[in-house]
Amino acid sequence: MNARSDFFAERQGVRVLGAFIDAMDWPEALDTMQAWARMRLPRYICCCNAHSLITMRKEGPVQAAIEGAHLALPDGAPVAWMMRKLGLRGQRRLSGPDLMWRYCAIAEREETSIFLYGNTEEVLRTLQARLRAAFPRLVIAGMLAPPFRPLTPGEAGAVLARIRDSGAAVVFVSLGCPKQELWMAQQSARLPAVMVGVGAAFDYHAGTLRRAPPWMQHAGLEWLHRLCTEPRRLWRRYFVTNSLFMLGALRQLMRDRRRAAAGH
Repeated sequence: MNARSDFFAERQGVRVLGAFIDAMDWPEALDTMQAWARMRLPRYICCCNAHSLITMRKEGPVQAAIEGAHLALPDGAPVAWMMRKLGLRGQRRLSGPDLMWRYCAIAEREETSIFLYGNTEEVLRTLQARLRAAFPRLVIAGMLAPPFRPLTPGEAGAVLARIRDSGAAVVFVSLGCPKQELWMAQQSARLPAVMVGVGAAFDYHAGTLRRAPPWMQHAGLEWLHRLCTEPRRLWRRYFVTNSLFMLGALRQLMRDRRRAAAGH
């Protein structure tokens, strides 16, 4: 068994709708991330919600990207709920935006450099200013907003070279699902850095998109806040995707109960 196989064999977690999701708390996730960054290991982390898991079931490349992730964390409240139903009673939601913000505090203290990739130049400038206000000693090695179209081979190579040359140990990727998962999987062996797909985190932390109040986050209702904020863009994602997720979750729970009963 090679080193990669050893690593994947040691992970603790459960399968949710076919995807392996790691069982971790905040200290474990952040410590693992920092250990990889300190050693400059090529790693990538997927923050999984109902949308990404349903997309994975429909699209093979997305499934391969999530299955290949070195960590797959329960970003969405429904995913964390399902993990608790599967026996991990204390599992909490570990959202991408929170992971980014919490890690920046560690990166500032440990002098670990980060790179911001995704969104728009305007959002990146605002985000950079807000991060520097909150974490004055944080090293932001670079930032880049790619065009909203497929990159040419030359452009893709230039992006990779720019991130690599920056020396960043951690790359936060805000391209949206499934684009960010596919991009991280493609670059995994090419960048000596930890890549983390953080979804809408850049908008949240830049203040260009208002996040749900804490009570809605804790109640698992952040999706409802986003739906009310952007109904025309997100109605299909939340009504259709969340419904498909719950249907798949109920089928999985019933199947597991039948197997457990048959085993007895």
